[in-house]
Amino acid sequence: MLDDDLDDIHPLFHGAPSSTDFKKLRKRIVRHTREAIEQYGMIEPGARWLVCLSGGKDSYTLLAVLHELKWRGLLPVELLACNLDQGQPGFPATVLPEFLQKMGVPHRIEYQDTYSVVMDKVPQGRTYCALCSRLRRGNLYRIAREEGCSAVVLGHHRDDILETFFMNLFHGGRLATMPPKLVNEEGDLFVYRPLAHVAEADCEKFARLMNYPIIPCDLCGSQDGLQRQQVKQILDGWEKNSPGRRQVMFRALMNIRPSHMLDPKLFDFAGLALGKNDFQQIDTEIPKLR
Repeated sequence: MLDDDLDDIHPLFHGAPSSTDFKKLRKRIVRHTREAIEQYGMIEPGARWLVCLSGGKDSYTLLAVLHELKWRGLLPVELLACNLDQGQPGFPATVLPEFLQKMGVPHRIEYQDTYSVVMDKVPQGRTYCALCSRLRRGNLYRIAREEGCSAVVLGHHRDDILETFFMNLFHGGRLATMPPKLVNEEGDLFVYRPLAHVAEADCEKFARLMNYPIIPCDLCGSQDGLQRQQVKQILDGWEKNSPGRRQVMFRALMNIRPSHMLDPKLFDFAGLALGKNDFQQIDTEIPKLR
């Protein structure tokens, strides 16, 4: 049950709206986050998580919901919030430290001028995001190790996962996206995305109603014209024409049939023989979207 007084949970919820609409929103986010954590086996009792905080709506939502689950005894791990200040011009460096201090959230603020590196390495006219992301991830892995954390926890939500899938489909020639749980290349850290089932619109509404101090994600000026923005516009159009389409597509990512795809590495098509199979290949009609 989630009927407790919000102010009794954690300072992150102080001043929360008392409206029925907000309570339903909060419960939905908590429920979806808990489902993802349990479904993908993220909980290691006694573990320490590095919760990455960018200052955007998604990471604030992640921080709040994880502290609520911990408060309720549903997340028996230690949480350490972390912001990596990458030296972007105009980044309000005092916002997150002051916010986390006020909320009583254990945290670490790290300064690494990766912005200058990206500006030096990326040719003019190209987007910075790929290199910037790699440098950020490397620093976060290092910080997690230094802090004794077993997992780096990111605020990617359902819509991020869908957009990444279509970017890989349209531009990468592969069916892949960001999984809710993975192990890094070195094999010593988990990467978790507990908001995997949460809609972006819910994160936006939650952070706005909580009046969290949002830091824009376009400080570097590299966001206009990105492939991701183009994909987002396509998905927005589909959703507008057929409400609920995003959720249907997301469910498809959880309902994959290797025998009905074309990858011989995932299914032994060459070994198929009439009358000797331990399974049935069923031709199914694609249901119409309503």
